[in-house]
Amino acid sequence: MERPKSEYEQKILDIRRVARTVSGGRRFSFRVTVVLGDRKGKVGIGTAKGQDVSASVEKAVQQARKNMVKIHMHNGTIPHTIEKKVKSAKITLRPAKEGTGIIAGGAVRAICDVVGLKNITGKITGKSTNKINIAIATVEALMEMKQRPQKQQSAEISESAAQ
Repeated sequence: MERPKSEYEQKILDIRRVARTVSGGRRFSFRVTVVLGDRKGKVGIGTAKGQDVSASVEKAVQQARKNMVKIHMHNGTIPHTIEKKVKSAKITLRPAKEGTGIIAGGAVRAICDVVGLKNITGKITGKSTNKINIAIATVEALMEMKQRPQKQQSAEISESAAQ
């Protein structure tokens, strides 16, 4: 029996084998970080552990569904430059012209892709190489983005129509 196709696209950011020490030695498990998005402005990050990779991915996807947030986009990009720091992970996101594409690395690229941003530039400038913190910083930066006020947008439209 086939499962129905999900409305969300998932990308695996990180898979790690982790261990805990018990009296008989080490017990190994897997930690997976997944980003989930619908390419229309919704994104969520999930991290989970399990005895095997597939079980960990399923748990992480469920966690990402719980952590879904809505991102405001402006013509496939962001309206202004954003900087965000989470622990030692620091990122900068800049809007880009039409046709530029996603110029970013690692977790930033994966998140921008599943959110649905088409033209954006991202730079990781912090000391951290921790993908989880970089992913959290990216999503928090996108959430803090200011949306242009409707009054200002309508005033700009009416001015251009009057000329």
